Amino acid sequence: MDQPLVSIITPVYNSSLFLMETAESVFCQSYKNWEWILIDDKSTDDSWRILSELSRKDNRVQIHSNKVNSGSGITRNHAIKKANGKYIAFLDSDDTWHPQKLEKHIAFMLEKGALFSHTSYGYLDESGKVIKSTFRVSKTPVSYKDLLKRTEISCLTAIYDAETLGKFYMSEHRRKQDYALWLSILKTGTKSYGLDEELAFYRQRLDSATSNKFKLIGKHFLFLKETQEMRTSQAIKYTILWMINGFVRYYL
Repeated sequence: MDQPLVSIITPVYNSSLFLMETAESVFCQSYKNWEWILIDDKSTDDSWRILSELSRKDNRVQIHSNKVNSGSGITRNHAIKKANGKYIAFLDSDDTWHPQKLEKHIAFMLEKGALFSHTSYGYLDESGKVIKSTFRVSKTPVSYKDLLKRTEISCLTAIYDAETLGKFYMSEHRRKQDYALWLSILKTGTKSYGLDEELAFYRQRLDSATSNKFKLIGKHFLFLKETQEMRTSQAIKYTILWMINGFVRYYL
């Protein structure tokens, strides 16, 4: 079967401890027609040297660097602009994929006729040890209002059809840029189809922006008002629903 080109988007910032493990999960993909676009966001560690090694190892790897530290959203957008693939996939520089992630995911999208899709995923700690239970996605396609109520789509699992939908970009916020992108796609009436199979692994780092959930509630409210142009009452409603579903997801 012909394999459509998949563009993998990865922002890099001080990821030298994890970058090689992430790279190995890309190089081991059973699906071979991919390009990997990595952009260094002015790292102060050894990340650029590692990126240079990766680009010499495989000509499907493209590396670039920002002139100034810009944040992951803007950095991903620079990579999206350079992408040539029919499909755009996302993988952060400390996360990993199952060896058959792209093969199974693209086959699923073709079977469903899906223009946007996401999968279930597992969790790793900083040492690579599996923690928590697998986050299982809903088998019911996710709509715009569904995503406002709960966090269902994770960046390391999402793929969208840029050839059909056109390219969508992230907001310039320092936080929740990927969430804004998913909402912008879903707002067109497109739905995201969930593949309930653990095909990616999110690394829970101690310094992660999402490690303290309670600090995010107020920011989530403001984010909805700013990016979705919601009235205060709407933003409160969806923040409460998002908070309740998040509590159920992480603690029950």
